[in-house]
Amino acid sequence: MNDSTLLKVRVNPRSSQNRITGWKDETLCIKLTAPPVEGAANKACLEFLAERLGVKKSAVVLVSGGSSREKVFRVEGLSAEEVRGRLSAG
Repeated sequence: MNDSTLLKVRVNPRSSQNRITGWKDETLCIKLTAPPVEGAANKACLEFLAERLGVKKSAVVLVSGGSSREKVFRVEGLSAEEVRGRLSAG
């Protein structure tokens, strides 16, 4: 099984804590403590997603939106249903 899922994410940097704020249509909304400078928010977002999904950091890849709040990540090894279920739980 070699599933891969594209995940749309909207990031709000410089929050008081890292947390998922919910879904807006097919886009996951996340607040991160990291500032949006020198890739810090991208790195923090990738690490946060990997932790919440229970996958290695190498399984989460930033596909587009490196300098935007709207990002697209590819998650290797999980179906779209698994990704949504893991990010919606808790």
